[in-house]
Amino acid sequence: MGAVNETLKNWVLEVQQFTSLSARAIGALFTRPRFPNEMFLQMDVIGVGSLNIVLLTGLFTGMVLALQTALSLETFGAKNYVGRVVSLSMVRELGPVLTALMVAGRVGSGIAAELGSMMVTDQINAMRAMGSDPLRRLVVPRLLAGVVMVPMLTVISDTVGLMGGWLISLLLLKIPGGLYFSSATDALIIEDILGGLIKPLVFGFIISMVGCYMGLSTSGGTQGVGRATTQSVVVCSVMILAANFLLTRIFFAIF
Repeated sequence: MGAVNETLKNWVLEVQQFTSLSARAIGALFTRPRFPNEMFLQMDVIGVGSLNIVLLTGLFTGMVLALQTALSLETFGAKNYVGRVVSLSMVRELGPVLTALMVAGRVGSGIAAELGSMMVTDQINAMRAMGSDPLRRLVVPRLLAGVVMVPMLTVISDTVGLMGGWLISLLLLKIPGGLYFSSATDALIIEDILGGLIKPLVFGFIISMVGCYMGLSTSGGTQGVGRATTQSVVVCSVMILAANFLLTRIFFAIF
């Protein structure tokens, strides 16, 4: 019982510290000083650096969706609706979630490893001693880069996923391209597009803040850096899936 209480206390403390760091980072967005060069560097790392894995993930997801749904829809004589299923699945759920998970695996762990290494080598303390605020210089640029680049990557993933579905429809299922795209675009309504853009904003915030929190909480030398990196990926993935459920529930209630 004592161990359970201790674990519960530690968990509550972690949530409190993460919330405090997130609140201070959001507050710092609206005050000076700002570091635009660092922000553009992080946008390059998160956006351009993740482009290849996002393109491949979106392409193969769209192709698999087209194949799987065609088998089911053909039974009911509705194979021409493949585009509709692919577009709704990609824009509403798979595009935002899979993109966020890929970026979390690559970028979230990278942020935790970078900041964790700076912590264990006392570079963070040196920045404070020289009068530089690590929150403004390290956390805020990564937060801004995350909430800007993850939605952009999601739009690219959705587009490539639709193209992957089109390739399979055209080459294997023998569905005319015009019919595929008309079915895909007719299915989408403004609420689907809004939901598909709001989710990545939240996911980008989660990836950036969890990576920064894990990095700045690192202790225990190189083993601690490895532990922080692993925990960052695990926590990011769980929080993304939980946030996706909550956001989907909210969107259903609103729309």
